[in-house]
Amino acid sequence: MNAVHTETALESFDADWQEWHAAHEQQRAHPHGFLAVTHLHWLGDEPARLEGAPGTWSVESDVVRVVLEHGESLQRDGRELNTASGAAVELGPVEERGGINLASGDTVIELAKRGGEYIVRPRHPENPLLQAYQGTPAYSPDAAYAVRGTYVPFEAPRSTTVGAAVEGIQHVYEAPGEIRFKLAGQELSLTAFNGHAPGVLSVLFTDQTSGNTTYAANRSLSVAPAADGAVLLDFNRAVNLPCAYTDLATCPLPPAENRLPVPIEAGEKIPYERQDRP
Repeated sequence: MNAVHTETALESFDADWQEWHAAHEQQRAHPHGFLAVTHLHWLGDEPARLEGAPGTWSVESDVVRVVLEHGESLQRDGRELNTASGAAVELGPVEERGGINLASGDTVIELAKRGGEYIVRPRHPENPLLQAYQGTPAYSPDAAYAVRGTYVPFEAPRSTTVGAAVEGIQHVYEAPGEIRFKLAGQELSLTAFNGHAPGVLSVLFTDQTSGNTTYAANRSLSVAPAADGAVLLDFNRAVNLPCAYTDLATCPLPPAENRLPVPIEAGEKIPYERQDRP
């Protein structure tokens, strides 16, 4: 490839990354995204009032009960749930890593299940964390960190238990295989989990930049293997999980084998909000 074609290809690579990054930032700053989370409540079998959410909440046998008093409003898909003051509304069951979004005025009430436990997280567009968000710094796009690899399925999917950004819970993921690739002269591999869409895998990892220029606990990368197992690992699109921004997140940590012994100087860096914090 001559110099002109090389320069054109790099310009296109940079432009594609800039467009992707702008879209990702816009999604992150959604009025009811994770930056809007104001509280994290763990539900128990004893009914309790929750700050930031209407009603009295409890959970038992995978069924969440909410008792709304007169004047309290909670909607699901535009339908008012407060049919009678003092009557219990039953919700669930919710699948692990699943959730239900309820509306209460300008607030979205997220009911979710994490680590086998039920949580409630109110999300309000005027949350100070969201209002003060300045964007996330990132390395300049570098085509050297868009590497080809091979997805190798395991003989059978492996149930993999990992820690979480909050103490006391663990996440269990199904790992269908690993991705093998070469970077910085080293043969490397990453255990991959099933992603949020068919045909997409999710990779959680740390590397030698973690805790220095990038967030210490984890970064995430989505990959889509071809039918023959060929895969592109574009680390320029490695992103932070919610725990990089807020202590009200329950993000998973990477499995031990995904701690890469090389620096990945690509993708998102430590958020501005965290740079002066431990």
